[in-house]
Amino acid sequence: MPTSCVAVVVGAGPAGLAAAASLKRIGIDPVVLEAGASVGTSWRRHYERLHLHTVKQHSALPGLHFAPDVPRYPSRLDVVRYLDAYAGRSSIAPRLNEAVRRIASHDEGFIIETTREIYLSPIVVVATGMNRVPNAEELPEQSAFEGAVIHAAAYRSAAGYEGRRVLVVGAGNTGAEIALDLVEHGAAATLSVRTAVNIVRRDFLGIPAQVTTIRFRRLPVSVLDRIGQLMSRAAFGDLARYGLPAAAMGPVSSIVQRGRIPIIDVGTVDAIKQGRIAVRPGVARFTRAGAAFVDGRDAPFDAVILATGYRTGLDEIVDVPGVLDEHAHPIGWAPRRGLYFIGFENVATGLLREIGLQAGALARDVAAIRRAGLKIPDSRLRTADS
Repeated sequence: MPTSCVAVVVGAGPAGLAAAASLKRIGIDPVVLEAGASVGTSWRRHYERLHLHTVKQHSALPGLHFAPDVPRYPSRLDVVRYLDAYAGRSSIAPRLNEAVRRIASHDEGFIIETTREIYLSPIVVVATGMNRVPNAEELPEQSAFEGAVIHAAAYRSAAGYEGRRVLVVGAGNTGAEIALDLVEHGAAATLSVRTAVNIVRRDFLGIPAQVTTIRFRRLPVSVLDRIGQLMSRAAFGDLARYGLPAAAMGPVSSIVQRGRIPIIDVGTVDAIKQGRIAVRPGVARFTRAGAAFVDGRDAPFDAVILATGYRTGLDEIVDVPGVLDEHAHPIGWAPRRGLYFIGFENVATGLLREIGLQAGALARDVAAIRRAGLKIPDSRLRTADS
């Protein structure tokens, strides 16, 4: 027999903890399921130099600020400590090392099958994150390369790369920061940029980019794009001659239409301008000793780091018709009565801030449907800030 629960939260990262804490504040103590051995498992695995690109004032979860001694942009370890403190303060005790295998519809709500048990609940919050599964697709002739190849998910630090020629494939935030980390620790890094990119300073004229975006978030997207493009041009000049052509689509449009966050620069552009990081176009194919690029040039490398992104992997566990799109992303954050997806929307104002807004909206909705005897309205929900 399944174990009946009022609510189940899948994942004990920032989104899962925020959802659980918000539910507890309205008198619902959810079962929180975590595949890893601790809260914030993914944050414990990120590369060591990682810092938030959003300020701590707008990155805290509902009910707990970051400590005063934490810097404006918290480090990976700061976030890990914060998540531990948040779980403790909210009395959240996840069922650790219990991975969810399947979520399916049921007459009384949803069936949640895990590696240990089967649960039945009218309310399920999926909070496993956008980066649950590394993209593992191989590039042309990758197996021919005789050096070491890892996905960025396995990169921790530049230790062991000193003096080595390293190709970083993919110029998102992860690739850009790993390339910078490598050259700061004595490696020779080359960044393969496959598509035109939007780049913004983390701070412009002393003001965090996130704060500027929050202040102007009510403006039309076209106006926000223009502001972002002007700020980028003022900060960097024309980067096309360094191999970084500007994207045709503005930074905010790219987020809204494609879910693609611009590169939030923390020093990579300066390193490129100084010649410390080489820039090449996309990889045409790998060779035994290196890589050939689409512009016809080739170069030798000792190691390759694939910063080729992640996928949600929701199609592997969510067996509910009509709630995922063709890319296995949720169709809205509340696409089906009683089923919520928190932490899956890239927004210009910051993911952690959005998680807090969604967690608050979740609590308000569940409180309302609870008063109605768990007759859950079949409607798409919006956060107060949408």
